[in-house]
Amino acid sequence: MAKEVVKKEVVKTEKLAKGVLKKGSKTLNEFKAFIARGNVIDLAVGVIIGNAFGKIVTSIVNDILMPLIGVVIGGLDFSALSFQIKDATISYGLFIQNIVDFLIVAACIFVMIKVINRLTHKVEHTEEVTEEVVEPPKDEQVVLLEEIRDLLKNQKETKKSPRK
Repeated sequence: MAKEVVKKEVVKTEKLAKGVLKKGSKTLNEFKAFIARGNVIDLAVGVIIGNAFGKIVTSIVNDILMPLIGVVIGGLDFSALSFQIKDATISYGLFIQNIVDFLIVAACIFVMIKVINRLTHKVEHTEEVTEEVVEPPKDEQVVLLEEIRDLLKNQKETKKSPRK
C-alpha cells in the first residue's frame, strides 16, 4: 500500500514538472519572439549609436568649442558663482554653466544633424533619379474607350484605302 502511495506521488510530481516545463518553454518562446522584434533591436542599436554619438559630441564641445568660447569670452567660468544662506551653499553658477554647456551641445547636435540630413538627402535624391517610372494602372473605362477609339480609327482607315 505504501508503494502505491509513493507511486501516485511520483506520477503527480512528474505531471507537475511537465506542466512547469511546458509553461516555461512557452514563456521562453514568447521572450524569444519579443527580443527578435525589429523594434527592440532597433532600439538597442539606437542606444549604442547614441552613446557613441554622445561621446563624439562631448569631445567636440569639450576639446574644440569650449576652448574657443573661452578665448572669446575671456575664460569666464560661471561655476564658481555661489551664495550662502546660513549653512547651505547655493551654487547657481554651476546651474548657469550647465545651461551654457547644454546650449552649446544642442547647437552642435543641431549642426551635425543638419549636415547628416543634407548628406542623406543627396543619397536619397540620387536613388530617386535611378528609379524607373511606373505608370499607375488605367481605369477599365479608360481602357475600353481607348479600344473603341482605336477600332473607329481602323475603320476609317480601311474605308479610305482603295480596293483592288
